[in-house]
Amino acid sequence: MLNTDGSMLDSAVGETSGRAPGAPRSLLPAFFVIGPPRTGTSWLHAILKEHVFLPNPTKETRFFDTHFHRGIGWYLAHYQRANNTDLIGEIAPTYFASATACERIARMIPGAKVVCTFRHPVDRVLSLYRLKRAYGMIPWGLEQAITRDPELLESSRYATYLKLWQVTLGTKQVFPTLYEDLQQNPQSYIDALVDFVGLPRFTLTPSNVRKVNTSTTLTHPRSYYRTRTATAVADRLKARRLDFIVAGVRNSPLLKLFLGGGPTFAELSLEALLRLYDLFRPEVEELEAILKRDLSAWKFATAALKSMQTAT
Repeated sequence: MLNTDGSMLDSAVGETSGRAPGAPRSLLPAFFVIGPPRTGTSWLHAILKEHVFLPNPTKETRFFDTHFHRGIGWYLAHYQRANNTDLIGEIAPTYFASATACERIARMIPGAKVVCTFRHPVDRVLSLYRLKRAYGMIPWGLEQAITRDPELLESSRYATYLKLWQVTLGTKQVFPTLYEDLQQNPQSYIDALVDFVGLPRFTLTPSNVRKVNTSTTLTHPRSYYRTRTATAVADRLKARRLDFIVAGVRNSPLLKLFLGGGPTFAELSLEALLRLYDLFRPEVEELEAILKRDLSAWKFATAALKSMQTAT
């Protein structure tokens, strides 16, 4: 077993070889898509799973930030069906804002390539809040959640964590992208991503371009406590690699007992909207300098205010 502090890592996984004893290098990911959450990672999973080997059956193992104590054997079991010709990766949006995950990946797979995608921070936080509330992960309204759920704001420290990954792994191993580029030209976005990770280019089909896992149709849960319990049980089942049970419920009418059925999400108040822009502006300005991209639309609420005025 691996300790959470990584003290047993070197004995379980060769630090320089990047593999467990007796396990070929190909059984560990060559690349990670680290999010942050709500930046098209579900879409990327749907696209890339046809061309690379991703964890199976779990979509997100959360090994490097949550389940590290379960050991390298537990992690490698998610790739046991891969062969030596597969390019292996992991879609892991919770890793972005985890300094611990960053350090562990750098030590365990020092040659790993990392892709991150940055989205308008206010839009992303609203989407992440809706997802977490719909699945019973948090009990609060949006304005309470902003102050009480650290992940909402921490995962929006784009420049801070981008620099951490660049310093830890090396700038050439970290590929920062923009969600707007994905939206405006998905094929160009995918071409750049697969070039970076070392995968031959492929052509997206019309069905590939559709949205995956959008939060716009989500609502508050009908019963917060029932939904929260179901989510917690699903997490425990996935940790025990019993994903087929979770998938069975997700693809059955039983899902309606736990997801949805409550009121729609209210619009963010003007005061709260402006506060979010103020909170995120320093990080956005620093990201502009790093990427050498104009992100003015992320720094000021002008467009959002016009949209609100049009709606009224």
